[in-house]
Amino acid sequence: MTTTPTRASSFLGRHNLGTVVGFEFIRTIKKRRFWIATLAIPVVMAIIFTLVFASNSSTRATSEAQKNATLSFTYTDASGIIPDAVATAMGGHKSTDPDTALADVKAGRSDAYFAYPANPATEHVKVYGADKGIFADNTYEAVAKQLLTIAAQARIGSPVLTAAAGGNVTVDTQTFRNGQVAGGFGTALPPLMFLVLFYVSIILLSSQMLNSTLEEKENRVTEMILTTLNPTTLIVGKIISLFLVGLVQIGVFLTPVAIGYAFFRDRLALPDVDLTSLVFEPGPLLVGALLLLGGFTLFTAMLVAIGAIMPTAKEAGVIFGPLMALIFVPFYAISLILSDPHSAVVQAFTYFPLSAPVTAMLRNGFGTLNTTEAIIVIAELFILGTLVLRLAVHLFRYGSIQYSSKLSVTKTLRRTPPELTGK
Repeated sequence: MTTTPTRASSFLGRHNLGTVVGFEFIRTIKKRRFWIATLAIPVVMAIIFTLVFASNSSTRATSEAQKNATLSFTYTDASGIIPDAVATAMGGHKSTDPDTALADVKAGRSDAYFAYPANPATEHVKVYGADKGIFADNTYEAVAKQLLTIAAQARIGSPVLTAAAGGNVTVDTQTFRNGQVAGGFGTALPPLMFLVLFYVSIILLSSQMLNSTLEEKENRVTEMILTTLNPTTLIVGKIISLFLVGLVQIGVFLTPVAIGYAFFRDRLALPDVDLTSLVFEPGPLLVGALLLLGGFTLFTAMLVAIGAIMPTAKEAGVIFGPLMALIFVPFYAISLILSDPHSAVVQAFTYFPLSAPVTAMLRNGFGTLNTTEAIIVIAELFILGTLVLRLAVHLFRYGSIQYSSKLSVTKTLRRTPPELTGK
């Protein structure tokens, strides 16, 4: 049985692709600096979580201690709100002479003196106390407020009115869209997770992608590699391997966040998100996934092209920095994106290739990206991503062995690729 050249080259291409993916992946994860950089984020987050945990625990304990502290204080009450029994239970003694009460504090015969005005809603409560240090002095204000709060609740005499006056009520809000119950933020959150993944993947992988395409060039070994590998196979292999490396990094990055949220949410003052309220709508989720893949494809292709043109990573950084900054530009107009998604500025951000992924994912999450707009943006990202990737491979073929100067894009585009000439 004879194997045709086409089938043989296809088999070798698949074999070489697997070799490139395995080599690049293993080479990256075996480097000590990779794990130092990867573990640095969760280690720093763990340290921050520990400090916040300890700080919040200490603050909460101090706040409760200050609020419930027992002081020997005197007070005057021009408002007539505070019952004598309530003040006495907290260690207070009513005074009829403000000057004498203040003199006792200055002389050290009393811990504090609280002067309640006739209208505490519009006038300031005066608090005088013996200096016990910057933090301990906060006890006076806490006790003064606590006494007034308890007195007001006692005056109202109704738990229902007390809860209403203090705003301690629970509100259930239900909205409708097209006659159906809308999910609110529970509907927006799942599609917005694709935006988070996009940022994480770009931030974690972009520098590695740029350095990966320049590493062989700086080591002067590219010409030897290209004698056995097709440039397309090499580039695609690098992209796949870096994608796998990114999954490892994302997993390591999210682990401390998940642990902190699951077990220490209250202590770390993290927002309490009711996962049962999340609504997973197939349409927005599919659009979000396609926008993520399309945006990743486009930015990856552009980084490969930059690596093919520039001779060193240092020179590539001149273009790399502004390119990465462009993905954050839509957040400067986020209020406009959310409030007026059909304005000219938002429409420009939606269709401009470098800002399209972020803007479209934001609008998709908040339900302002219609089906037609989604199809146009997704098609734009994949088409441009494919074209830029083909251009990047073409540039890499000629720029990978140009070590001393930047590759001329216009001159390179005039050249005919060897696969089209048969050479």
